[in-house]
Amino acid sequence: MGSISISFLSAAASATGSVASAASGTASGAATQSSPYSQFFTIGILVLMFVVMYFVLIRPQRKRQKEEEKMRTELEIGDEIVTIGGINGKIVTIKEDSLVIETSADRNKLRIKKWAIQTNVTKAAIKAEKGTKPAKKEKESE
Repeated sequence: MGSISISFLSAAASATGSVASAASGTASGAATQSSPYSQFFTIGILVLMFVVMYFVLIRPQRKRQKEEEKMRTELEIGDEIVTIGGINGKIVTIKEDSLVIETSADRNKLRIKKWAIQTNVTKAAIKAEKGTKPAKKEKESE
């Protein structure tokens, strides 16, 4: 079936000659022109992609950064923290951009930068306690 249609098309093309080639040239030229609506559609798709990328990637990252910065500014002496390197310790002194922590029962002290703090264990424990409801105590009959 495929060879029949190819031979039919080649016979039709040779019969029409140059008129068919001229007509096909103008037809292919018209097919390559784009309408203004397709340009708006393309721009619309690009804008939509940027909006989706903002809400999927950029906005949650900024939210996390704000929460981390808030956690670091609310540090207090006596809070237990974990650094990004995995070091656990209790805050002894706080300065503008650094702090000193005790890391063990031997009272080893380390000076670290505030940006190196990953979590505040004390505040996380308080949030966890608030999030869980206390178990109801059963009334005992005497």
